[in-house]
Amino acid sequence: MKKLLIIVFALHIPLGCAAQKETTSETKQPNIILLFADDAGYADFGFHGSKEMITPNLDKLASQGVRFKQAYVTHPTCGPSRAGLITGKSQYRFGYEENNVPTFMSAVSAADGAEMGLPVEEVTMADYLKKQGYATAIYGKWHLGGADRFHPTKRGFDEFYGFRGGARSYFEYTEAPKDPMNLMERGFGNFEESKEYLTDAIADESLDFIERNHKANKPFFAFLSFNAVHTPMDAIPEDLAKFPELTGKRKIVAAMTLGLDRAVGKVMDKLKELGIEDNTIVVFTNDNGGPSDKNASSNSPLSGIKSTHLEGGVRVPFVMKYPGRIKANSTYEFPISTFDLLPTFFAAAGGDTKSLKDIDGVNLLPHINGQNTERPHETLFWKRDARAAMRKGDWKLIRFPDRPAELFYLPDDEAEMNNLAAAEPERYSEMYKELFAWETTLERPRWLLKKEYEKQDVIRMDNFWNKSKE
Repeated sequence: MKKLLIIVFALHIPLGCAAQKETTSETKQPNIILLFADDAGYADFGFHGSKEMITPNLDKLASQGVRFKQAYVTHPTCGPSRAGLITGKSQYRFGYEENNVPTFMSAVSAADGAEMGLPVEEVTMADYLKKQGYATAIYGKWHLGGADRFHPTKRGFDEFYGFRGGARSYFEYTEAPKDPMNLMERGFGNFEESKEYLTDAIADESLDFIERNHKANKPFFAFLSFNAVHTPMDAIPEDLAKFPELTGKRKIVAAMTLGLDRAVGKVMDKLKELGIEDNTIVVFTNDNGGPSDKNASSNSPLSGIKSTHLEGGVRVPFVMKYPGRIKANSTYEFPISTFDLLPTFFAAAGGDTKSLKDIDGVNLLPHINGQNTERPHETLFWKRDARAAMRKGDWKLIRFPDRPAELFYLPDDEAEMNNLAAAEPERYSEMYKELFAWETTLERPRWLLKKEYEKQDVIRMDNFWNKSKE
């Protein structure tokens, strides 16, 4: 009987580690649970110091594992971020630079709506885990293509209950929505709305999958892709009542976060009930920084918001629990990326990471447990149109479309307030050239939004950067 190890990918979990051994044929495979939040603020969890939010289950998860202090996404918006996560590689290398847009919009070039998706030749996290004998399922938001060829059940997932699009109501649709990609779908082509608040429904659907595969002695990978706390701002009265001191969108996002935490608690309780919590890898993280102007999320003390290359757009909460392999209540200091999850899960499942081809992520377990004391990544890159950013060691260069690039030393300036370009001309020039050299290795974008959207993002960046400077 193979040992189940569950990995839950939640917004933020401390990650420390005892001696790590890769799974072999003589050891048992873990179950893996990935808890993925949507548009949550960096500061909006108790384990990140929030005094407003109520997140006891996520706080407990963070205390049971390792919390990554410098965890990054591969892109500061939803679709590209998910593409990097699920392939273990920089999505820019296969042209996934812009976000998916709804099928009812035509503000793109090259492809529209449902035709914008994860290229079918790319191998996914679920594909790799299926080859290791895992049952695989995804619940919630897909946002990697609406056309049938991009469907989750054709990308390595055995089961799917969720929506193909990027944002939908948290309540049952009684009439067809404007974007049909946001209807709830069970499996392939069976559209079935839930009468339950969607955040709870995503968790509840996963519990049956977990229990069935545990009883069948089959290792499983459950990807809970929550749309919380993405707009629309929908919350249930019971959750809103818990925050009498808050008002407006801040009150609603707090209630939505409470719902997210409750959903995480359901999953963790099920693992304990089945006696498999010690054989479970649980990861919690987020797809990008919070869009504070849309959902009142907070990224403090970081500057910037979703869709920007400031730390508030690309640095996210990240927690991992792996009993017996990762030290509880620990932290990891060096930068990591969400594309590291694929090789980490694959190694835990008994796979040989040397067999993984053409990926950018690394197995984090040897780094967490101290077997490898080097940084997992010396450089990380982000790009969107003319904007781009590069982190090299502890230095970060941001290139803008409407002003000179700026240079920051993050250990002393994580809010990116002190531009050191003039003080470090050689470093500035070298990093600028290295950023361009990286760009020359990429595929051209498969589709582009109208320039007006880029203009809006630069304005949003300045608005929230300037607020931080006040």
